[in-house]
Amino acid sequence: MNTDALAGCGVLVTRPRHQAEDLARAIENAGGTAIRFPVIEIIGRDAKVVSTEYSALPEPDVVLYVSKNAAHFGRDIIIGDRSKVGAIGPATKHQLEDNGLAVGIFPTGGFDSEHLLTHPELSNVDGKRVTIVRGERGRALLGDELKQRGATVSYLAAYRRQIRDVPEAEIEALDGIWRTGGVDFVTALSVASFENLMQLIAPSSIEFLQNTPLVAPSSRVIQTALERLPNIPVIEATGPGNDDILNALVAARDSGKHS
Repeated sequence: MNTDALAGCGVLVTRPRHQAEDLARAIENAGGTAIRFPVIEIIGRDAKVVSTEYSALPEPDVVLYVSKNAAHFGRDIIIGDRSKVGAIGPATKHQLEDNGLAVGIFPTGGFDSEHLLTHPELSNVDGKRVTIVRGERGRALLGDELKQRGATVSYLAAYRRQIRDVPEAEIEALDGIWRTGGVDFVTALSVASFENLMQLIAPSSIEFLQNTPLVAPSSRVIQTALERLPNIPVIEATGPGNDDILNALVAARDSGKHS
């Protein structure tokens, strides 16, 4: 990609701090300015506790990881296990494979529960035991649908999410950047990210947010944004990967769709 593909563009990066740097560097390598403003903290649960809880569950036929964080913090629970392993998308799949696990169930298109449920291995789960590895209070759709298909579903929480405690000076600094026209795009990779962003920013920044194009990787995030801010410009990326987000930003910039 050209080193000036995003020249003159400021991009708000809302990912958790430990996951944001690769995207931020990609934006900067394309000539843009990455404005780091993490809105979520990811806190892994004690690995021994997670392993103990997994051992107490019925031995699963299938273990499904529904995020990269689930794969990272729940990486050791099934080493040597004979269960089939599933991943919700490519980033989760790669994380599991880096941990030495073979992933046989993953969607070929889309990166959410709806697309994972279309995999043939999950179409006939009557009588099977499925463990879903996720964060605390994760989305219920996947488990509910598998139960409807006859599976016995257990959940294993490998981490928890919480809204970040942002210093007032950082909130004011972002408001100042927005006020001077320094934010051309906002990125939000999850519903929680967008909702937390709205909760954290200064009241005066809400109007700026409403007029700043939002780049998001799923229709759920976009739907939530439009419900909260009906006139916000939205751009759906092809996926949650850094290249997907970067390509969406460049295409939007080239077409003039920036604030």
